[in-house]
Amino acid sequence: MHSTALSLTKPPPRSNSDLVKDIIIGMSDGLTVPFALTAGLSGVLNTTHLIIVSGLSEIAAGCISMGLGGFLAGESEVEHYDTALKREFNEIDTMPKTELEEVEDILMNLGVEKSLSNQVALQISNDKNRWAEFMMKLELNMVQPARNRAAKSGATIALAYLAGGFIPLFPYILFRDSKTGFDLSCTVTILALIIFGYIKSKVTGQPLIIGTIKVASIGIIAAGAAYLLARAVS
Repeated sequence: MHSTALSLTKPPPRSNSDLVKDIIIGMSDGLTVPFALTAGLSGVLNTTHLIIVSGLSEIAAGCISMGLGGFLAGESEVEHYDTALKREFNEIDTMPKTELEEVEDILMNLGVEKSLSNQVALQISNDKNRWAEFMMKLELNMVQPARNRAAKSGATIALAYLAGGFIPLFPYILFRDSKTGFDLSCTVTILALIIFGYIKSKVTGQPLIIGTIKVASIGIIAAGAAYLLARAVS
């Protein structure tokens, strides 16, 4: 029981799954949005100067927006956990008998006999912190988020967006002709979307072919729609 209590009260480190999730969020938008923007501008411009300036501006804005969004989401997660934990402590102070019965019910649902669950519940209730953490994890299914997760999540998303955004943009930096830049941008970005879709599907456990096609199709449709719309308006 002592080792179980330790595992309940010790804050979990930032897992690899959190890191992968943040990279996927940033990279998905980083590849798609700048690709659509540069493709749309290529439909009406002959030179790459404005495309590069617009692309860089969008990447900068996207990094800030996505990174800040990830940071605020992480902060909200911590605040939500702290609020729920404070409520649990309050219920333990004001309704100890009810909370103790809830501990017994949880233990019995896990297969512990009633007589033994009563003893274990009493032992847990000797430590208020352990008691509250037990209720948080097994009643509310909430695990304490790492305190530095918000900053790391925001930075990871922003950097992933930055890396993804430069893939469709760099061909325009290499070539002054927008048509050449557009052709090369489409080639490298679609290839990047296919590779990213494959890796994302493998990491998340989705069917590889379907997941890869889905990711690549979203980017291609967005860029194609922007390009055709720009041509139609011009």
